[in-house]
Amino acid sequence: MRQRFGSAPWIFAFYLALLLWAPIPLGSNRPWAWALLALWVLALALWWLGGAIRGKYSYPAVLREAWPVLLCALLWLSYVWLQLLPLPLEFLKLLSPQAARWHAAAAAPAALAAAPLTLDPHATLEAACKSTAYLVFFALSLILLRDRDRIRLAAYVLIASGVLQALNGALISLQSLGDVATGTFANRNHYAAYLTMCLSAGIGVLIASLSGATNESWKGFVRNLMQWVITPKMGLRLGLVIMVVALVLTRSRMGNSSFFFSLLITGVIGLLLAKRATKSMVILLVSLIAIDVFIVGTYFGTRRVVERITQTTAQTEDRDEVASYALNMWKDYPVFGSGLGSFPVVFPRYSAEGTLVSYTHAHNDYLEIGAETGVVGLLLLGLMVLMSFAAALRAQYLRVDPLMRGLSFASMMGILALMIHSFVDFNLQIPANALTFMLLLAFAWISLYHGRARA
Repeated sequence: MRQRFGSAPWIFAFYLALLLWAPIPLGSNRPWAWALLALWVLALALWWLGGAIRGKYSYPAVLREAWPVLLCALLWLSYVWLQLLPLPLEFLKLLSPQAARWHAAAAAPAALAAAPLTLDPHATLEAACKSTAYLVFFALSLILLRDRDRIRLAAYVLIASGVLQALNGALISLQSLGDVATGTFANRNHYAAYLTMCLSAGIGVLIASLSGATNESWKGFVRNLMQWVITPKMGLRLGLVIMVVALVLTRSRMGNSSFFFSLLITGVIGLLLAKRATKSMVILLVSLIAIDVFIVGTYFGTRRVVERITQTTAQTEDRDEVASYALNMWKDYPVFGSGLGSFPVVFPRYSAEGTLVSYTHAHNDYLEIGAETGVVGLLLLGLMVLMSFAAALRAQYLRVDPLMRGLSFASMMGILALMIHSFVDFNLQIPANALTFMLLLAFAWISLYHGRARA
């Protein structure tokens, strides 16, 4: 095992096991599940760090090259933990007048000398622990995925997890005659987002497997295509079809829309930036859109997804009202926010009595993160994502290595899909989805810097 996978083979094995485990217990969206996930990540990090201190493990070049995003991640973590720090009340009034006012209202006048930026210290402590685990996992991904075998295996494990989730959700949905697919998640939209990220990895690996050689004739192309069909690559293509079936069966409007729009946009970018846009790549991208949408989707219910989209009105949905209320909340805590994780406590005073349900999330990650962490927090997180997308885009332009190009494609598509979906949902609040998103961000930096020194 050590000969094949290099240093820290057991740490890598437990890392892969974590990828498979994370979505199983309701997307790890329960206190015991996210606590186990966080402890798992931190244990792996300490295990590797102990070995590095003793000289057993070395720091890969990718970790050094990715210093801008790691610095941004460190600033974000420092900022979140600082939200818990008690500040003198007069100083707090300068930073966040509303927070100071509510802290003063909740305490005896003579008893309050200092208070934190957050209005819910317990929830912010939980959110800070989760954020620490996610970003440590991001750094672990850069460290452990240090050779081609490990990169491929991590991608295939993510794809396998997506296929297993798809089989589980699709079979239960079809047996129930009409029930929407949710897999092991509690919510179909979060399940759809997870499938989309797994599909992004699968499409990236499939693109990496395409031959870069050009064919002098369509006859040669057809011969090579038939050879491709009878190889194990066809099993990967079948796995993608299964995941698309499950995605359609979720009846998630934005889950399906984000998948197809991100595939279309990333496909166009990939073809424009390709040194040589081979016929194989063009045919593959066209088939992914045409076959999956019009054939698989028609049989398994794309029409019903479209009907849900067209029947959505302001009268049937109140998410637009919730977004408006969340925006009002953000206006009261514009710079530093009300505290990461404090939305369920702070939001009710901004919502109207006519809201159909009691919302614990804004159903818009941008507004929720903005209201909880202010402009400062939103900019830091946004900068991390934008830098990673730019790294993947640059890799798509610079790299000629098929695996690195496929990896950058997967990263770009996954980032775009989740960013589109985040306008109407809160996938970044689901631990399994947030953890998988960190892996896609890591793919971006690996695709740009892995092996470039040798090249």
